[in-house]
Amino acid sequence: MAQAAPSTPLAPTQKVRLQELLYWIFAPLSFMEKYAAEEGPIFRKAIAVGAAQPNIWFVSDPDALQTILSQDTTVFDAPGEANGLLRPIVGDRSMILLSDQAHRRSRKLLMPPFHGERMRQYGDTIVAIARSAVDALGPNQRFVARQQMQDVTLQVILDVVFGLRPGDRQVQMKPLIAAILDMVGSPLRSSLLFFKQFQRPLGPWRNFLRDRAALDELIYAEIRDRRAQPPGDDQDILSLLLSARDEDGNPMDDQELRDELITLLVAGHETTASAIAWALYWIHRDERIRSTLLAELDTLPPDPDPMDLFRLPYLTAICNETLRIYPIGMLTFPRRVRQPIRLGNQALEPGELVMGSIYLAHRNPTVFPNPTEFCPERFLKRQYSPYEFLPFGGGSRRCLGLALAQYEMKLVLATWLRHWTFELTEPGPVAPQRRGLTLGPKTGVRMRTIAPRTP
Repeated sequence: MAQAAPSTPLAPTQKVRLQELLYWIFAPLSFMEKYAAEEGPIFRKAIAVGAAQPNIWFVSDPDALQTILSQDTTVFDAPGEANGLLRPIVGDRSMILLSDQAHRRSRKLLMPPFHGERMRQYGDTIVAIARSAVDALGPNQRFVARQQMQDVTLQVILDVVFGLRPGDRQVQMKPLIAAILDMVGSPLRSSLLFFKQFQRPLGPWRNFLRDRAALDELIYAEIRDRRAQPPGDDQDILSLLLSARDEDGNPMDDQELRDELITLLVAGHETTASAIAWALYWIHRDERIRSTLLAELDTLPPDPDPMDLFRLPYLTAICNETLRIYPIGMLTFPRRVRQPIRLGNQALEPGELVMGSIYLAHRNPTVFPNPTEFCPERFLKRQYSPYEFLPFGGGSRRCLGLALAQYEMKLVLATWLRHWTFELTEPGPVAPQRRGLTLGPKTGVRMRTIAPRTP
């Protein structure tokens, strides 16, 4: 019987890179803390097995971040292909995978639905969805906050972004979306994104391909149906994108629409659910914080305008502190060095990649004293620069949906806390865990209801 050819052993440098990559996948916060402590706020790692991969610089110094995020493209550009890990999920035409003129065109087409005035129109829908979910709870009901918030934020996406009315298509989409996102719901499953050799039509990846194909069929069917309808006054984001035109008068084609919708789904559903779950955790860890927030919420009438909820200062401070202490996105989008430049005491060469470490920037003790302490009051006392506090990234790659994410986070939290009292059932502190390219609470935050409240 013929024997299989032995696999080629890894060279020593490849072994080191593989070890670093596995460390990065399974313990990203420990990875960043370790090397920042050893090498300073600007350090370089080659977290890839292939010898041709460029070095990646991790940067958390505010001055260096300002240099990276404010320079023009002759010094640093933002190559979409550097975000290729997400290609299997979001597709080739997603804005986050585009560069230069294609990226600018896509961003300009997507920007209008996310302007402040549009947010007002979405507020009532968000509150209604949050209210329906909290009203479904009963006394002494145990639940996992992240799962509850995934249901809420998914419904917001289906209503506000897709404009889907209740029906068969919405029912079919929900489990497919959940299955696709859960494919990277742990460090082990996230490794599928980092190792292309695992992306074969077997096991978990086969299931992912099947679910993605089924979801694509539903999305393309919705796009076809909506194109066939006469123009109306619908304000959901899909309707606005269908009517959008670039500078040459060209609309978005079906694949472009599909890829951008999936991008908005991934960026706006998974991340916001984690952020709200974290906020519930921190609020209920400290009775002083919870009482202060409830007192602020109780100053409003029974059915406040959503914008009045959005403007509450202590609620805003809690949301900001939640996004500071464990930012959902750990890193800014990569930038590529175009010409030799010094950042601090480090010399960077053309072709190398640079990523801002949002997590380390938010743990800088000279900017945020006692950085491991959850202290909303720090955001009431000081205004931070966009290079000190940057939970949504910065520069030309700053998250397009940040206004909707902040609005949704505040409205959902306020609605839930105004109508029920809760307590944590966690036996101890909740640790963060990688979910794809983001962070989420490892346990999901276990809670239970105590009693209903009357706003």
